[in-house]
Amino acid sequence: MNHAGLHVRLWLVAAFWGVAWTAGRVIATEMDDWPVLGAWLRYLIAVPAFLLWLRFSEGWFVPSMPQWRRLFWIGACSTFLYQVLFMYGMGWTAAGDASLMITLNPLFTSILAVIVLGHPMTKQLGGGLALGLLGIGVLFLASPNVDLPTSERWLGNAFIAASALAWATATLLMRRAMDVEEAERDGPMSPLQITVWSSAVGLAFLTPWSAYEVNTGGWPTIEWSSLLSIVFLALLSTVLAYVWFAEGVKRIGPSRTSTYVYLVPIFGILSGYLLLGEQLGWSLVIALVLILSGVSLAQRSTKA
Repeated sequence: MNHAGLHVRLWLVAAFWGVAWTAGRVIATEMDDWPVLGAWLRYLIAVPAFLLWLRFSEGWFVPSMPQWRRLFWIGACSTFLYQVLFMYGMGWTAAGDASLMITLNPLFTSILAVIVLGHPMTKQLGGGLALGLLGIGVLFLASPNVDLPTSERWLGNAFIAASALAWATATLLMRRAMDVEEAERDGPMSPLQITVWSSAVGLAFLTPWSAYEVNTGGWPTIEWSSLLSIVFLALLSTVLAYVWFAEGVKRIGPSRTSTYVYLVPIFGILSGYLLLGEQLGWSLVIALVLILSGVSLAQRSTKA
């Protein structure tokens, strides 16, 4: 079957997720006193769009109380913690650097599976971890974005690495929510149901913090560039990208679809260069090769 149109959409998904780092950098620097408010506005737009998509694609679904308990922790990690760490990190580091750091997500997921789920720590996984850490070292010590103060860039990279860890934690929680045994109304949820309702939970978490920022600093004057970035992140990078990625998983399988994720840092680096004037350098290529090699090695260990 010809999937040319689907592959075009998956290329666009990678591009949306890559440019998201540049959009996040724009919001974080222009709304530097209101970083969480920027994340809140993003999900204030995304959550209603997600709810509409859920209503017309799978039908209306309201979680049971046990399901809400699982969604509470997923939303706390995947939306609240991830967005807070993402926005603070993007205030200090370059979009290209950050798009490389986030590729550690599947590596962190494999490590957490060892610690939390008791998966075996294999030589391949250990080698993948070593390569990933080496790539991080290159990114920290030899980033071409020397116009940023080193201490700030390191701090920003650390926040982005922590956001990858938060997402990896949410990934394991999502797997558990999808694999739970049927028990009355406490059954497994679809990926879309989990994404929609955990996003709503995360929005609820973000609300008091963003209200505090407005209460202490007043309502900010939002530049057009920040407003466009927020809308882009909400509708294209969050909602549309998820829908198309889920379509890819359904039609060509998770393995073939996930390969497009490897394109994200390339789009992140190029968009940072073209739109923000960030620097290019061989150290970014070396870090990318090391980190993705580590991720690939770790994932082969998981499948073995």
